[in-house]
Amino acid sequence: MEQEITNIDEKKEIQRKIIELPESSLNGKATEDEFLSVLRLVSPGTNVRTALEGIVKIGKGALIVVENDFTNSILDGGFKLNCRFTPQKLMELSKMDGALVLSKDLKKIMYANVLLTPDTKISTNETGTKHKAAERTAKMTGTLVIAVSERKNETNVYYKNIKHTLVNSNELLRKTNEQIQLLERQRELFDRNVEKLNRFELQNYHSLHQAMMVMQKGLFIQKVSRGLQKSIIELGKESTLLKTRLKELLSDVERETELVVKDYTRLDVKKSRALLHTLSYDEILDKDNILKALSYEKPIQPRQIRGWRILSKTSLTDAEKAIITKEAGTLGKAINSPLSFYKNFIPEEKASALKEEIERMKLNYSYG
Repeated sequence: MEQEITNIDEKKEIQRKIIELPESSLNGKATEDEFLSVLRLVSPGTNVRTALEGIVKIGKGALIVVENDFTNSILDGGFKLNCRFTPQKLMELSKMDGALVLSKDLKKIMYANVLLTPDTKISTNETGTKHKAAERTAKMTGTLVIAVSERKNETNVYYKNIKHTLVNSNELLRKTNEQIQLLERQRELFDRNVEKLNRFELQNYHSLHQAMMVMQKGLFIQKVSRGLQKSIIELGKESTLLKTRLKELLSDVERETELVVKDYTRLDVKKSRALLHTLSYDEILDKDNILKALSYEKPIQPRQIRGWRILSKTSLTDAEKAIITKEAGTLGKAINSPLSFYKNFIPEEKASALKEEIERMKLNYSYG
């Protein structure tokens, strides 16, 4: 027993002093894209998810590690298998007490009945021995670790600093459908507010209140959709129709919202955009937070806007929009100038087409 303890202590000493672990694993955080890639590996329809659901079904627990260049330093004991991965094999091996180690590509079971010896100085919020080892291993080596709780019938995924509990596919599908319905209602409100803002601006009336309504709905839709994208990835093959519907609901929302910000902000556009995207759900609903991100102290009417958003609905290129907004200086001049004004900056044929597009938009959004 003393010899085993000594061996473990020696391994930890190697981890601290000799093994050069990746800086991103020790001190960094997983990016959203990284974690979404991890969720794809355990989504319904994959062999790994089939194995995990099977382990829960037979009433067993498991501790599963995906090997990388840094995991060997914390593996102790067990036996080498190096056999082809199948859900059935993983389910059978889960009946042992130790951890299971899978290859990087998840095609092989490399080791079974292994003791994990991550550094105990690494902080963890877990209470059980298995889950403490899982969280510390993920943080220390920057790999994917999965802990299946026999007592709770619960599966937790750990990757770097992130912990995620896998939800039953049927329950996740139900919640995702509810969120899609919420997005559908919000998209209707977003489109209605965009149309109202179009009508105002085409009459050369700048409504900060209406612009904030568009921003508020657009930001809310984007925030909900980010959570939905994670659920859709987690659902795997079961989310094909939901993925298509989400894409439809998000169409042009981000672009339209950012163009409103570009027209109405008093700050640098990138700074306002960054401030707005840090807002929580509750903060988005408070218009004062949107005002601050645009550098307004109160909801006053802006004297002028440059008209980027309206001109973006025409066939002008970005370079042509830039020169028209620069030379016009205001939305009123950008959409109400005579043909001769536009001809100074863009070809005559393009200028005529632009004038027709603007007049057509005015007609479509008139109170007529």
